[in-house]
Amino acid sequence: MANPTRCAGCRYLRRRCPEDCVLAPYFLSSNPERFICVHRIFGASNVSRMLMQLPVVHRAAAADCMSYEAANRVRDPVYGCTGIIYQLQQQIAMLERELAKAQGEIAFYNAQQQEMNRDQDQGESSLFNASQQQPFHLDQQLLLHYYQLNLNP
Repeated sequence: MANPTRCAGCRYLRRRCPEDCVLAPYFLSSNPERFICVHRIFGASNVSRMLMQLPVVHRAAAADCMSYEAANRVRDPVYGCTGIIYQLQQQIAMLERELAKAQGEIAFYNAQQQEMNRDQDQGESSLFNASQQQPFHLDQQLLLHYYQLNLNP
């Protein structure tokens, strides 16, 4: 006996939907676009064959994965999911550069603050003592160099 409501796959292919239809649980009649997209990219027989070869517990994840890949391939025929992965990797690299820049700025400002605190603790006479200021200038130059490296990776 056939299902009273056909799945999206059987409806699109204009066939009866058997009780044991492998497509029915994953391609509901309420969302025909999902099956149409998967069918366009993979083909109905390939989708059915792939789902039947998997254990039942993995079929839903496989159908979701095929649907996601097919939708991205329709949106971007050249790169598909790979294009999204590449964009995300570029965003990660950009954010890592921004983070390194911010960390360099924080280190620079912390060093400045420490030097100002040290000067205040030692009194006004240390402001004119060049031998005491030189370590700060070396640290400042090192931090500026680090900061510039992170701006131009």
